[in-house]
Amino acid sequence: MLATVRLLGFLGLAAGQQIGKAREEVHLYMPIQTCTNAGGCDWEKTTAVLDSNWRWTHKVGCTNSSACNCYLGNVWLNSSCPDPKTCTNTCALDGEDETGYAEKYGVRVDNKGLMNLTFVSKYHTEGANGTNVGNRMYLLEDEQNYKQFNLLNKEFTFTVDMSNMPCGLNGAVYFVEMDKDGGVAKNPTNKAGAKYGTGYCDAQCPHDLKWIDGQANMIGWNKSHSDPNAGAGLYGTCCAELDIWEANKISTQMTVHSCTTKGPHRCNGTECGDNNGKTPGDPGDRFKGVCDKNGCDFNPYREGAHKFYGPGPEFTLDSTKPMTVVTQFPTDDGTDTGKLVEMKRFYIQDGKTIYNPSPSYASVNPGNYTSISDDMCAVQMTNFTDRLDVFQAKGGIAGMGEAMGRGMSLVISLWDDHEVGMIWLDATDPYPIPKGKFGAPRGTCSQTSGNYTIVEKEHGDSYGLFSDIRYGEIGSTLKPNIHPPPPGPNACPGGSLSACIAQCPTTDPTKYKACLSSCISKCSSEDKVKQQTVFQGESYGATKPRTKH
Repeated sequence: MLATVRLLGFLGLAAGQQIGKAREEVHLYMPIQTCTNAGGCDWEKTTAVLDSNWRWTHKVGCTNSSACNCYLGNVWLNSSCPDPKTCTNTCALDGEDETGYAEKYGVRVDNKGLMNLTFVSKYHTEGANGTNVGNRMYLLEDEQNYKQFNLLNKEFTFTVDMSNMPCGLNGAVYFVEMDKDGGVAKNPTNKAGAKYGTGYCDAQCPHDLKWIDGQANMIGWNKSHSDPNAGAGLYGTCCAELDIWEANKISTQMTVHSCTTKGPHRCNGTECGDNNGKTPGDPGDRFKGVCDKNGCDFNPYREGAHKFYGPGPEFTLDSTKPMTVVTQFPTDDGTDTGKLVEMKRFYIQDGKTIYNPSPSYASVNPGNYTSISDDMCAVQMTNFTDRLDVFQAKGGIAGMGEAMGRGMSLVISLWDDHEVGMIWLDATDPYPIPKGKFGAPRGTCSQTSGNYTIVEKEHGDSYGLFSDIRYGEIGSTLKPNIHPPPPGPNACPGGSLSACIAQCPTTDPTKYKACLSSCISKCSSEDKVKQQTVFQGESYGATKPRTKH
């Protein structure tokens, strides 16, 4: 997506997937808090980075021209990428600055721990234009590494606002077992790493990633017929996935997805578990892969609590207002190395603590099934005629805990579903409901309300707010922090554009110009100063995130 690239070396000698230099990468400041019962909460100066799939992929050394592109729209360009080896050696991922994050990708932060994700972003400038749909962000602990979480015997807390998220959209907070460095150590051809958002994987084993294991995923690449930015290659990439929050203002869900593999796994064929059935209702290889794609979920509406979550005061949780979400992960022995027992949830809204509702099936199967545990999953899946055998074979709750113990990376995303319109979250799935099937209704949305042609056209300005992320000992994350977050590396000096400019040296024109440029860059979000962030010939956009159904 950019141009004006400096040559990194002779193309014939390039060692692998490269880093573009058209624009220096500037990570967004997104501080979080770590908490203990004894000491309260302290700040960590974490940042956020955009997934590599959204980035401009261009030839190393190319100038400001459409000839830069290695990937354009939803296809690889044969002139730049005749084969994976050539493409990997001659193409680069480029950086992005704070203004580009906001204007092109719809990602904004307040530098105090709040992230605003906007669904559709459009821009038009001389020589370039584009439409970006959705976004996927990762948390970094430093410039080169993702923040790794081990939440065993701990809790994870954040505040969320879904009031501007209609049917068919999904604002998600979840963890996946990505490599800490984005795959650099394992894959020498990956020169970009976590700094540029590489290495994504999840339990849906997505094929839409342009780069897997440091290689261009262009073998067998088929462009999407519905998405101008999307396609799918021969390979997918699988790993365990812990869905803390998937929601819009109609429905919400938490899910565990275990895998039989450890860490990111490049899959091919049956092990990917693709939905390649030949007839309606035929799951194909879905349940034959290395990951539990359905997982074990808790969706209050699906559980029978139809007035628990939704827009308005008639719901126990009013999705038109912010709420704090607390998720706990107790272990069998109360230690950070014990076996995961369950995934517990409660909320805080308007000063009230609100616990998950009791499922309707508890009336005929006595027990406490308000959290995700092996017992709950067995009873629910039996009652809903879901695939308990797959859940158990892929590792169940214990397998999820083992992945958590190895360390997982935090993902925050907003997306729509081109395959089935998010019906698995907020409508009815399967539909029509088979005779005797329970658990199919998942929300009050219609079967067509999530169609991409509707949501992308009519709800492009939708957005989700995610803030105040905390983690630590169970019972610790709701303690007050009397200290404000420390200033970020890109904070506006002086607090405003005018104050920043006032600090610039006036005796040296060169230094003044550099200072002025820095002030505009760092203070533009507050003073609404716009900067041109697009190069001629730049092409961007992303393939869709994973579909679950």
